[in-house]
Amino acid sequence: MKQSHNKIKTLFITLSVILILSLTGCWSSHEIEEQSLGIGVAFDKGKESFIEKELDEQGEGYFKKNLITLTYQLITPQVASSTTKQAGPQQKSYVNVSETGDSILQMARELSLERPPLTGHHLKVIVISEKLAKSYDLEQLFDQDLRDNDFRPSCLVLTSKGSASNTLETKTAGEIPAFRLLRIVENTYRTTRILPPLPLIKLEAKLKSESSFLLQNVLSVNGEVKFTGAAVIKGKTHKMTGFLNEDELEGVTWITGKGKGGVLKSYDKETGQLILYEIESMKSRIKPRVKGNNISFDVTIESEGRLAETWVIPGDTFKNEFLKKAEKSSEKEVKRLVRNVLEKMQKEYQVDVAGFGNQLRIKNPKVWKKVKKNWDQTFSKTPINYHVKLTINDYGTSGSSKK
Repeated sequence: MKQSHNKIKTLFITLSVILILSLTGCWSSHEIEEQSLGIGVAFDKGKESFIEKELDEQGEGYFKKNLITLTYQLITPQVASSTTKQAGPQQKSYVNVSETGDSILQMARELSLERPPLTGHHLKVIVISEKLAKSYDLEQLFDQDLRDNDFRPSCLVLTSKGSASNTLETKTAGEIPAFRLLRIVENTYRTTRILPPLPLIKLEAKLKSESSFLLQNVLSVNGEVKFTGAAVIKGKTHKMTGFLNEDELEGVTWITGKGKGGVLKSYDKETGQLILYEIESMKSRIKPRVKGNNISFDVTIESEGRLAETWVIPGDTFKNEFLKKAEKSSEKEVKRLVRNVLEKMQKEYQVDVAGFGNQLRIKNPKVWKKVKKNWDQTFSKTPINYHVKLTINDYGTSGSSKK
């Protein structure tokens, strides 16, 4: 009995020692106050900063070609603490630092000569300027990011028609620009003019498949930003070949049926007054038709929503004929949006960025194998028929505007 008791006691002591050792912490840990957390990166055409030029003139730089300028947005505990203690109208809660060169990794390592250790584990957003996206293969630009497991595959990718680094600036005290861009994406249930998020991992899949696709565009003016339109990335070249404006992007959303909400503005045929249809649900079916060597598509778009606003007088929403008229007016606007963006895709850019080829691949894989190599060119000559059906199932608490 005593021997058994001693064994239990020995086991207890051994387990206690093991548990104590496990609470000593991680031997390779770094203090948080010594870290610079990278949360955003902007890619721009190469333009050396004043400090970089001075170093080059003094012969203190390193050999490089000034092709790309990377701007890193960093947050550090020192910056956050300073912001809290000295809150003011111009106080920033972030730091932007730029490096110019020809190697993404080397530019990142160059920061090691200037700042505390930089970590990319918390990177939220990458913005590429239009000039750079038109000049370089995106697979080359993102090669290091995709190889490096420091970067999260969920990192959001955007383009900018102007300077990408400007999208990482704000004049609002306490606001962090990278987080602001990430939050705007959450508004997809409010508008049809924001694309579904394209993270780094999905970008890699698009590039490897050589299919054309869209990247959400963001503009910056005087510290303010707006999501406006999308960059068209051509599958064969992996470069930006054009741009869709907000209306055209809305047309793509109706074709794909990926909208989660938003509004549709149309005008009454008789009075010319405004009618606003609020989207509650949206779906689309793209059906390929193959007859011999001829390919065509039928697109069926359906939506249910509510009459959110009308300036039509008289406009009696209790009368079925008025609601039917409002539905027809809204359907006409959807057809206009779809027609315009199809014209842009097929005639001007000759790219399929709405998933027609993917539907052909799913429904007719044998046909797809024959045409996939030059699909964008084939798509540009393919007939597309579209049908739109909108249903107003709610008009609020207001009925007749005038007796």
